[in-house]
Amino acid sequence: MIKTKARKQTASDRGEAPEKCLAENVKRAMEAYFEDLDGYEASDLYALFLEEVEKPFFEVVMQHTNGNITHASQTLGLNRATLRSRLKKYGID
Repeated sequence: MIKTKARKQTASDRGEAPEKCLAENVKRAMEAYFEDLDGYEASDLYALFLEEVEKPFFEVVMQHTNGNITHASQTLGLNRATLRSRLKKYGID
């Protein structure tokens, strides 16, 4: 018997715009973060968010574009030099 990997349901399968799906995921993650604080105060949240989100964001985009910086910069809507600087910051080759 051959097993096939089940395909994940996408935002379009659910009738949602991909942007809406991403926003909902971020919202749920932030709500869970605040619940996990258990009464402690959050500080420097914006810097924390960038640290936690930006590196994997760029890693996935670079994987999706097979490491092509020109394609990745177009996909992201960033200048190539800006993208190169961000990749260097996070040690992404």
